[in-house]
Amino acid sequence: MSQGEAAGRGTAKPQDQGWAWMVLLAAVVLQGLTLGFSCCIGIFFTDLQHEFQASNSQTSWLPSIMVAVLHGGGPLCSILVKRFGCRFAVMLGGLLSGLGMVSSSFCKSISQLYLTAGLITGLGSCFSFQAGVTVLGYYFVRWRTLANAMASTGVSLGFTLWPLLSQYLLDEMGWRNTFLIFGGILLNCCVCGAIMRPIQLAAGSLPESAKPEEEPGSRAEEAQLSNGASPYHPALQQHTRRTKCFQALQKYLAFDIFCENKGYQIYTMGVTWMMMGFALPHVYLVPYAIHNGVEEHKAALLISVIGFINIFIRPFTGLLSGHRIFTGRRIYLFSLAALLCGLSNFICVVSAEFSVLILYCIILSIAMSGIGALIFQVLMDVVEMDRFSSALGLFTILESITLLIGPPLTGLLVDITSDFRYVFYNSSFFLISAALFMGLSFCALEKKNKLREASKAHLDNPSGYQYSETSTEPKAESQSPPAVEYITSI
Repeated sequence: MSQGEAAGRGTAKPQDQGWAWMVLLAAVVLQGLTLGFSCCIGIFFTDLQHEFQASNSQTSWLPSIMVAVLHGGGPLCSILVKRFGCRFAVMLGGLLSGLGMVSSSFCKSISQLYLTAGLITGLGSCFSFQAGVTVLGYYFVRWRTLANAMASTGVSLGFTLWPLLSQYLLDEMGWRNTFLIFGGILLNCCVCGAIMRPIQLAAGSLPESAKPEEEPGSRAEEAQLSNGASPYHPALQQHTRRTKCFQALQKYLAFDIFCENKGYQIYTMGVTWMMMGFALPHVYLVPYAIHNGVEEHKAALLISVIGFINIFIRPFTGLLSGHRIFTGRRIYLFSLAALLCGLSNFICVVSAEFSVLILYCIILSIAMSGIGALIFQVLMDVVEMDRFSSALGLFTILESITLLIGPPLTGLLVDITSDFRYVFYNSSFFLISAALFMGLSFCALEKKNKLREASKAHLDNPSGYQYSETSTEPKAESQSPPAVEYITSI
């Protein structure tokens, strides 16, 4: 029995009742502490820039690394959860997050912040968030969808409260002491993890990944052994290593799905391209407002406005997209939200007055709610649930790459031109082009599939790709989630 399985065996607890709701409350707090925290780093942008005499490009690497690691650490978190269990992963993440921010308060250069606040805190937030979401799938069966929706409100609460707290502490005691306090606050992730007690699953309810399976290549090895080949033969050992490496890539990085599933291919490329511009307003909105004469506390309020509106709009968007009229059409809603998000950036270019920026934040928040509520739901629509975990691993790694390089490249452009408006020009370009690419590509793919089906003698014969939800949603209710299940990271 592995340590992860041992961690998962404890006193049997009834699902969908009792302690499960305490776990849900912990998940709400956890998402506010992890995903909500990354949004407030932009408030320290100007102070860090002055402290270390850094350029816009150099300073923007800090939030970029933090967000990229938070997204791209999914496969590593999945391995950790399977080996040691969700509770351990959440508490380890809280410890890393707190340690990273405490260390950041003593940094002497911007490059040291990349390691402490960027890499260590980002990785800790990744472990806590993703493992915290995974445990909900074990505690909730009947009310799993409701639990996920309620847990996602923690992100919006974090977006609302973190900027206000950050600006207050920054004004009172400076960024170093603020980071020290943040380290203590993020240690509360360990408390949330302690609440998430292991639950003993009923027989037959183990997730597919936890069930023993015959590994590809095992029969070939058995055949070689039966023919008298030594298990220590160099050729056999090399073959075994290649097989295990291939299995790991197949499980956590779905390259085969990317090559065969056109819908997954289009969606992954579209979102990856979109992320080049999606994070730019979060990083540069506060510096842009301060640069144009807006008071610092008002500039911090802009991020809180985005989070506050998200509290109400995100659940509504999730309920709306679940209506049967949008069955098979969520990708078009997602593309529309991305298009609106890109078009809203032109409001900042027109004027940088506080009242205009408030209007911009309202429209941007509505569009962001659509993207946040749909981004992983659309992925579930285009990929079978039994391969969702591995498809998600490749998806998050690719988007984390563009999340990493997008802000620094735009910061370099701002350094060259000394014009912050290029931030919003860039953001609009990537968002609008990605929205048009995904919407038009899926429309063409849908028409192609209809023509292909019409040309076949037997209409029931499935095509190479069918954009449907009928095969995924029932499975999501009848079996436990994949190794790592995400609600939203946006």
